Amino acid sequence: MRLSPARLTKPVLHGYFRSSCSWRVRIAFALKGIEYDQVPVHLIKDGGQQLTTQYKSLNPMQQVPAVEIDGITLSQSLAVIQYIDETRPGPRLLPADPQKRAQARMISDLIASGIQPLQNLYVIQKIGAEKVQWAQHFIDRGFQALEPILKQTAGEFCVGDEISMADVCLVPQVYNAERFKVDMEKFPTIKRLNEALLEIDAFKVSHPSCQPDTPPDLRA
Repeated sequence: MRLSPARLTKPVLHGYFRSSCSWRVRIAFALKGIEYDQVPVHLIKDGGQQLTTQYKSLNPMQQVPAVEIDGITLSQSLAVIQYIDETRPGPRLLPADPQKRAQARMISDLIASGIQPLQNLYVIQKIGAEKVQWAQHFIDRGFQALEPILKQTAGEFCVGDEISMADVCLVPQVYNAERFKVDMEKFPTIKRLNEALLEIDAFKVSHPSCQPDTPPDLRA
């Protein structure tokens, strides 16, 4: 089968080193062994580079990430992850078993829709002085729901013993929880899974501490 010219071009990730949504995509690319280029979009510098007219043409929501791949642009991390899972070889990011696949999607959606949007940069900038308490509250609330779910679904990883999209979503969210000083001792299953995943190369190379736009004082 001949590949189209678009498939011969490396994907381009427009993202931010500390964006959890960008990190999800970096993890997925790493797990799949996909080479890609990065274009940093600084969410604070210049009043927020995601707010420019040029970037809005890539992602009308003016958020990161935006991914140019195979001649199209995708702007939601879970859509990107599922697209590369369906179009690229390598380890599956969604389980073959329908029940486990549904569980992986449930966990991913809980994080991506039920936790992360309530503590993202745009929201906490609107909150003002109470931003840390706000973020702590909603991450804690979400983890209180996630912990018992993972107790039922987890093996070595979030869903059984194979890495899935759920794990790709979990690690960046725990990173955010730690940034906002959430007490992770209350969530032993989440903590165990996160620690195991951070030992895996794909999660290490994609970590916010070692990206092209990571500030020198935050580099590992």
